[in-house]
Amino acid sequence: MPEFHLAPILSMCLVVVIIFVESTGMFLALGKITGQEVTPRMLRRGLLCDAGASFVAGFFNTFTHSSFAQNIGLVQMTGVRCRSVTMVAGGLLIVLSLLPKAAFLVASIPAAVLGGAAIAMFGMVAATGIKILQEADIADRRNQLLVAVSIGMGLIPVVRPEFFAHLPLWMSPITHSGIAMATLSALLLNLLFNILGGAERASNNARHAHQH
Repeated sequence: MPEFHLAPILSMCLVVVIIFVESTGMFLALGKITGQEVTPRMLRRGLLCDAGASFVAGFFNTFTHSSFAQNIGLVQMTGVRCRSVTMVAGGLLIVLSLLPKAAFLVASIPAAVLGGAAIAMFGMVAATGIKILQEADIADRRNQLLVAVSIGMGLIPVVRPEFFAHLPLWMSPITHSGIAMATLSALLLNLLFNILGGAERASNNARHAHQH
C-alpha cells in the first residue's frame, strides 16, 4: 500500500509554488512580448494547465511540468507568436519521441551550438524582465534597494549554495532556488517599503495637511 509522509508532501508543495512563481513571470513576460495584456483569468488558466499537466505526470512516474524560459526567448527572437505553430511543434515532438533514432540526431548537435543558442535566448528573457522593471518607479531609492537586495538573494543559491547549509532540510526547495529566494525577498520588501510604508507615509501626509 502507498505511504504518505508529511515532510515530502510539504516539500513538493513548495516546489509547485516555486514553479507557479516562475510560470507567472514567464506569462507576464510573454504578454509584454506579444502586446497582450495578461488578465488574472488568463493567469489562472495558465497555472491550471501547469498544475493539470503535473497531476497527470505523477501517474506516469515523471517530474512536475512547468513553462520554460527558453520558449519566451525563442518567441522574442523569431517573432512567431501564433499558437497553432506551438501546437504543431508539440505534435512533432510527440511523433519524434516514438522514434528512438531521433534521439541520436538531437544528441549529435554540438554543445557549442546549444550553448550559443541558450545564451541568446536567456539573454532575451533577461531583457524582457528589465523592460518590465521599467514600468516601476526605479527612481525611488526604496525600489532600487528592493531590486538590488532581491537580485542578491536570488544569486546566493547559485554563487554560494552552502550558504544555507545549516537551515532545516525542509527549507531546501526554497533556499536552493534562486527564483524562490528572489521572489520572497521582493514580496517581503515590497510589503515593507510600498504597502506598509506607503500607508504610513499617506497617513503622515494627511496629518500634516490637516495641521496646516
